[in-house]
Amino acid sequence: METDKITQPVRIAQVLGESQNGGVEAVIRNYYRFIDRSRYQFDFYVTNTSEIIRREEIESMGGRIFLIPHYKTHLLPFEHTLYKDFVENKYLIVHSNMNTLSYFVLRQAKKAGVPIRIAHSHSTSNPEEKLRNMIKNVLRTKSTVYATDYVACSEVAGEWLFGEENFKAGKVKVLNNGVDLDKFRFNEEFRKEIREKYSIGENTVVLGHIGRLVTQKNQSFLLDVFAQYHKINPDSVLMILGEGPLKEELEKKAKELSLEKEIVFAGVDSNPEKYYSAFDAFLLPSLYEGLPVVLVEAQASGLPCYVSENVPLEAKVLPSTMYLPIRSSEDWAKAIKDGGFKTAKERIDSAASLRGGKFDLKQRATELTDIYNELILNYRERIFGQN
Repeated sequence: METDKITQPVRIAQVLGESQNGGVEAVIRNYYRFIDRSRYQFDFYVTNTSEIIRREEIESMGGRIFLIPHYKTHLLPFEHTLYKDFVENKYLIVHSNMNTLSYFVLRQAKKAGVPIRIAHSHSTSNPEEKLRNMIKNVLRTKSTVYATDYVACSEVAGEWLFGEENFKAGKVKVLNNGVDLDKFRFNEEFRKEIREKYSIGENTVVLGHIGRLVTQKNQSFLLDVFAQYHKINPDSVLMILGEGPLKEELEKKAKELSLEKEIVFAGVDSNPEKYYSAFDAFLLPSLYEGLPVVLVEAQASGLPCYVSENVPLEAKVLPSTMYLPIRSSEDWAKAIKDGGFKTAKERIDSAASLRGGKFDLKQRATELTDIYNELILNYRERIFGQN
C-alpha cells in the first residue's frame, strides 16, 4: 500500500447524526472495535442532543467524539461546524452514515477539500410516511452529487439510495452489518440476571424487542401482537428495550390493553446482549429497514425471530426466522405459538452457523479495512500528487 506520505493511522470522520446508542451508531462502533486501529482511527460526529454511553470505551481505543448542532433545527450551524472541523482535522476520508442527509455532510466535505467522501446507506423508506418520503426522495436524487464512493448495508438499501443503475454497475459496495458473535452467544447467567431484575419467572415466556420507539419500528402493532399472544398464553411478558418519542403513547396503549404489568419498557441499557439471553423469541414488525443489526444479534443468540416482510431477506440466517405480513396480529400470535421455543443447547447450536458467515463482525471489519485501503490507492493521485 502506497501510504509513505501519510502519517499512520489515518483518521476517518464517521458522521452519525443523532446517536441513541443503537442502530447505526452500534454498527460503526462495532467496526471500530475490530478494525485495524494501527492503520485507521475513527472520529465520531454526533449531534449535541445525543446520548453517548460508550464515550470511555471509544476514547480508550483512540477515538474522538465531536458534538455538532442538530440538523433538524440548526441546519446551517450543522453544516458550518462540519466544514470547520473537516478543514481543521485535514481528513482524507469522511464517511457519512446519514442516508439521504449525507448530501449535506458530503457537500461540506467537498468544500473542505476532503478527497474521499463515502455515502453509506443504512436504511430504506416507508411508503406510508408520505411527507417524510417527499423530502427523502428529493435528497435521494442528490445522494451521489458530492459522494466519491457508495457503501450500503444490504442490496435493498444500496439500490434504494443510489439507484438500480449504480448498483448493477458495481459502484455500490455492500458491507453487511457485522455482529460480535461471542458477545451475543446465549448465556444462562445473563438470562437469570435479567429475569430476576424484572421479577420474571423462569418458565414465563418472554417476547422481546429492541429498537428506538419510533414509527419505523411499528411497536404499536407489536403491542397488538402481544395482546393476542397473551390470550393464548397468560404466563407471558413483552419486554421492549429502547427509548424514543413514542414511549408515552405506547405506555398509554399498554394501559388501554390492560397489559401495563405484562409489558416491560426497559429503557436503554449499555449491555443489550444480556436481554437477548432473557428472551424466548424476538419480534421485529418494522415498516421498513436497511439491514437491522438487532435481528442479526437476535439470531446470534439463537432466538426464534418473527419479522415483517419489509425486512430484507438478506438478514435471515437461521431457518427458524420467520417473515410475516403486518396485517394480522392474530396471525403473528399463532405463528409464535406454533413455532415453539428452543432449549439453551438448541440456541447455542443453531447460532454456531453464523460463525465465519456474512455477519461475522471480525470478517466484516477486515472487509471495511480493505475498502479503506482500496479507496486510498484509488485516490493516490489526489492524495500523493502521483501521475
